[in-house]
This record gives sequence, structure tokens and C-alpha cells, in this order.
Amino acid sequence: MNDRAPKSFHEKAGGMLYFPRMLDKIRLFAKGELREDCHANLGLANRADGLCCRYLRVTYEALKQRALAGGTDGEILEWCFAMGRRLDETDILIWNEFVRKRGWNDEASSRLTAWKQESGHAHRDDLTTIPDYTDVLEGWKP
Repeated sequence: MNDRAPKSFHEKAGGMLYFPRMLDKIRLFAKGELREDCHANLGLANRADGLCCRYLRVTYEALKQRALAGGTDGEILEWCFAMGRRLDETDILIWNEFVRKRGWNDEASSRLTAWKQESGHAHRDDLTTIPDYTDVLEGWKP
């Protein structure tokens, strides 16, 4: 049954936001348990999965294979560092701030506005970012 929400955008592995969510989506999809509305964005270059992979300099397909082979989120992140590039504290800070603010005054803002309208959350002025909106939509926060 595909009705499980993946981990929150706000969860971290190795200090890095979003990475656990991406791995959770890969794992849930492989088991046929990922929420239907998450399928369309899997691995897309211009969405969080693709942006994260490009930032780490690994391909989504290679990451998918590695994630499905098993291991903890931290072990898989270490694999990314070995196969792509190792992030330092500044790199992680830059990534985290990018992800944390996604949809706030950037090229994804119109997408967030449309999603809020479609889901009946247009009145929620507190939902100014995609991570916050997604946490509400998926039941991680009220």
C-alpha cells in the first residue's frame, strides 16, 4: 500500500538536512509503500533529490542502488563523500540553509503557492517554505 510519508525534510544525517528523507523515499518506493504524491518527484534534477545528488556529485541512480543495497543513512552519506565529494562544515551549512528556505522567495515559490492552494492550505501564512508545508501535509507538525 503506497500511503507512507517519508521522513521529514528536517531530519539530518551527518549534519545534512533532507538526505534521510531522500533515502527513505527510495526505500519506501522500492517496497511499494511510498505515498503516491511523492512518486513524481523521485530523482528529478530540478527538485530536492536531484539537487542534493548534484551537490554531493553522485548520480541519483548510483545513490538509489547504494541505498537499496543496505546500510544506515550515515554509511550511505559516507559512500557519497567517497564517490562524489566530501562536504565540510561550510558546505553543509550552505546546503542546510538552501533546503530549509526552499520555496521562500526563490524559483520554487510559485510551486509552493500552487500546492498550498490545491491542498486547501492557502490561508496558512506560516507555511512559507516547502519543508514546512510538507511537514504539515505529511502530519509531522500541525
